[in-house]
Amino acid sequence: MRFNACFLSLAAALALASVSSAATLYSQDFNVDDTANWTVNPSTGVNATDTLADFHYNYSAIGVPAAPNGTGTIGLKLTANNSAGVFGGLTVSPTGKSFSGNYQVSFDIWQNYVGPLGPGGSGTTQFSQYGIGTANASSQWIGATKDSVSFGTTLDGGSANDYRAYTSAGLAASGSATYIGSASNNNSDAYYMTAYPAVSAPAGQVTLFSGQTGSTDPGETSFKWRRVTIDVSGGFANWSIDGTPLAKVDLSTVTLGGGDIFFGHSDTNAGSSTDANRVALNVTLIDNVSVTAVPEPGTVVLFVLGTIGSLFVRRRS
Repeated sequence: MRFNACFLSLAAALALASVSSAATLYSQDFNVDDTANWTVNPSTGVNATDTLADFHYNYSAIGVPAAPNGTGTIGLKLTANNSAGVFGGLTVSPTGKSFSGNYQVSFDIWQNYVGPLGPGGSGTTQFSQYGIGTANASSQWIGATKDSVSFGTTLDGGSANDYRAYTSAGLAASGSATYIGSASNNNSDAYYMTAYPAVSAPAGQVTLFSGQTGSTDPGETSFKWRRVTIDVSGGFANWSIDGTPLAKVDLSTVTLGGGDIFFGHSDTNAGSSTDANRVALNVTLIDNVSVTAVPEPGTVVLFVLGTIGSLFVRRRS
């Protein structure tokens, strides 16, 4: 009996190892300039505005510490509408990538805005965005017609809807079943306030920019490295930040144009910031991107059963 229990424990451990060692489909830490391998899609037409995507940006220049899941302080910087005064934004995707089946996208994100923290300074209600399933043929910024599923949060908690999920059908309505834990989608909801307590700007940033005083309102996701996960599994796209579930999209109810991932930054209104440090501070930073295959649950079960069977056969012989 003791022998059987040991074998069962070993089989379970091996199964867990097979899950944890899921194949890496794509990774990017931006430590080497990868600009040539990315496609930039800005908003166009009446929404054409100034945008910036820097794929080899040293974010220590604004006093941001190294992201926790990599090395160094080089990452992707995104910002938009710093001078044009036009509601618009941009999205960027690794060129030629397409992911399907069950997979997980994870990355480090830092959201930053012109102080004072909490109320924010000039033009700080902007939006960090990330998603899956695009054909990478057009911008997926928040005002666009989309061929994807995306999620994100505002920089300063200054919108009625700070936590958002977008699909080909548009913005998921506040209070809909898409969202988890909150009926308001506003950073002042207790669910978000508990998950994301108030933080201050890093000391290095305060030294460089004296206006970065105060602390974020609870429920804001800015001024701290966060780990975002989009888990595509079982026909759903599940969004979490630092392990807190935030939304779940049924992929059978939306239209996806392709299989690429993307990151984006948009303004939420037409007004541009007038702060002298707006280009430096009203930004989305991305680092340590990873896309991994997620084994089908049935595959793991078969692996366990096969392992148990082989062990018992060896025992009998």
